[in-house]
Amino acid sequence: KGKCPEDGWDESTIELFLHELAIMDSNNFLGNCGVGEREGRVASALVARRHYRLIHGIGRSGDISAVQPKAAGSSLLNKLTNSVVLDIIKLAGVRTVTKCFVVPMATGMSLTLCFLTLRHKRPKAKYILWPRIDQKSCFKSMITAGFEPVVIENVLEGDELRTDVEAVEAKIKALGAENILCVHSTTSCFAPRVPDRLEELAVICANYDIPHIVNNAYGLQSSKCMHLIQQGARVGRIDAFVQSLDKNFMVPVGGAIIAGFNESFIQEISKMYPGRASASPSLDVLITLLSLGASGYKQLLKERKEMFCYLSSELKKLADNHNERLLDTPHNPISLAMSLKNLDENNDAAVTQLGSMLFTRQVSGAR
Repeated sequence: KGKCPEDGWDESTIELFLHELAIMDSNNFLGNCGVGEREGRVASALVARRHYRLIHGIGRSGDISAVQPKAAGSSLLNKLTNSVVLDIIKLAGVRTVTKCFVVPMATGMSLTLCFLTLRHKRPKAKYILWPRIDQKSCFKSMITAGFEPVVIENVLEGDELRTDVEAVEAKIKALGAENILCVHSTTSCFAPRVPDRLEELAVICANYDIPHIVNNAYGLQSSKCMHLIQQGARVGRIDAFVQSLDKNFMVPVGGAIIAGFNESFIQEISKMYPGRASASPSLDVLITLLSLGASGYKQLLKERKEMFCYLSSELKKLADNHNERLLDTPHNPISLAMSLKNLDENNDAAVTQLGSMLFTRQVSGAR
């Protein structure tokens, strides 16, 4: 049915399935005589085993989603992975998504691919409107695609940094809608920044006929972020949303999912990718989802929510004990921020020293 199985498979079943797919690829045929430059030759048996002998990669030179005749197994793996991932995106809250594909690039380069696809639709456009988020890769994704980011500063509401919707609309009027490639919004971010006001931005994009690309890097695991995307698509315009494989599915870094509500536009993005692509990210996420099953993934989503509530309550106790405070950021369901004013007052280097003390105690990920 092309859906994630409700209950996860055991390892031997998954391996049997992958071996069955691999023997459909021509490089694994007995007596195969490959005479081209790209015939799935691998010198190391260890490398071949690491990839389950699925050596051909995915797609053809003109389309990452196209079927490769001499790699029927790898092509089937690619189609199944995209289908299973689409099922999980619906399960996670974006029920009206129509198409997605796994791309063997991290989130930043995948965003670049989206912008480059829009270039053909909007040849006059040179600006991308971007509510500020202090994260290098999403900034570089726009520069690399050859566009000029127009940074829209956020507004402080209580402890939260929120989207300045009026400033976005004013900038559209000032620059002219035809000169703007898209609005580039963000769901997953570090507190006190909170997810962008996706519904309001989506309505503005619909009203001015401007594309809307959402950076949903680690938002797929958050029902709140997924709800924002679903609502934005319902009331206005969202052309594509991009999420990282490693952050949302606990696989090695190097893959992302580009998804959207218009099948033909997502197909256009897949055709923009030049050449064939590595099958590794697709293989990793398919193995992971087959082993977890839909029920296992839902359990992980439930545990993450519970863990976030626990972290929030414990961090608040810690802050109170040291005369600091946990910032009140209810619109951010993923990240928490705590003041460190007492540290800062006593010693300029104290905050940096705290960071190093956490790191030497094997606490990573704190900002």
